[in-house]
Amino acid sequence: MSLALKKYAPETYALMRIVAGFLFFWHGSQKLFGFPAAAHQAPAWITYGAGSVELLGGLLVAVGLYAGWAAFISSGEMAVAYWTAHGTNDPWPLNNGGELAALYCFVFLCIAAHGAGIWSVDAARARSV
Repeated sequence: MSLALKKYAPETYALMRIVAGFLFFWHGSQKLFGFPAAAHQAPAWITYGAGSVELLGGLLVAVGLYAGWAAFISSGEMAVAYWTAHGTNDPWPLNNGGELAALYCFVFLCIAAHGAGIWSVDAARARSV
């Protein structure tokens, strides 16, 4: 199967980046604006700090503008979220509710390491130089 899909690696990577950024953006929107659903009550530093990173970071990753830096910062935020809100409750992500934070952390770390790829503002900017 991997040989059949290998020729689509740039496209599937771009889709992963776009979808991960898009979903992360809505977590920030939820924290900051209560849309599309009301957020859980949290201290102001989480609401405004994490919400801002998620909103702006998600948008930048999705469109692929400074995607490596945005993904790196977003990955760090998710590592902090995991260890402050989930990891202290139970060592297993499935038990402590932190599997989404852990997954985002490593998806964004992968994006930070690989860059924006195709279908991104970063790629368009590189072509125009």
